[in-house]
Amino acid sequence: MEFIWRNLPYLLLGAVETLKITCLAVSLGCVFGLIVGLGRLSRNRVIRFLSTCYVDFLRGTPLLVQIFIVYFGLPQLLEQLQSFLVESWGLPRLFTSTHIPAFAAAIIATSLNSGAYVAEIFRAGIQSIPKGQMEAARSLGMTYRQAMRYVILPQAVRNIIPPLGNEFIAMLKDTSLLSVIGIVELTRRGQIIIASTFRPFEIWLTVAFIYLILTLSISRLVDYWEKRLRVRT
Repeated sequence: MEFIWRNLPYLLLGAVETLKITCLAVSLGCVFGLIVGLGRLSRNRVIRFLSTCYVDFLRGTPLLVQIFIVYFGLPQLLEQLQSFLVESWGLPRLFTSTHIPAFAAAIIATSLNSGAYVAEIFRAGIQSIPKGQMEAARSLGMTYRQAMRYVILPQAVRNIIPPLGNEFIAMLKDTSLLSVIGIVELTRRGQIIIASTFRPFEIWLTVAFIYLILTLSISRLVDYWEKRLRVRT
């Protein structure tokens, strides 16, 4: 027990890093998701096609592969593009190094991944609102954007709180994959302790309990917000 208490502060710092990455990823994911979700409902075929490709690719491939593409593949692509512009157009080099910092790669990969799932959450939430709401808003003289902003989206938000909470919890657990590119979050800190102490059972059990406490706390918070919204309506 003393061994666990001695290493607990170090692991809790990793939990803070995990929460920070999750909050950034899901916040940016909500921005991407709203844009792509509206794109999925667009009447423009090109926008709808591009939005569908984004969602299908990111939901249909493992997050770990996406992390590798951003961290290892994107710098190579940027370097090749820069070399092409220099050789073909005589442009000066824009970057002395195309290396992407691990933290930046982590946020890019996780936020893009989250955006694909949030897009489907927004799409389903908007489609759950009766069509009569849009028709009524348009009959009052509102434009499509006004109706979406003031009538449809406020109602849809109430419906998407539970699945959005589930996405936050899923992303919280998926951040453990970021340890492969050197992000020192909760899982990585557990690996570091085990490498020096050779006591995996106690550490991994403690890490599991920290994840459990985080996910249960978030789940209760989402339930509370959902009840508050129901009371207001």
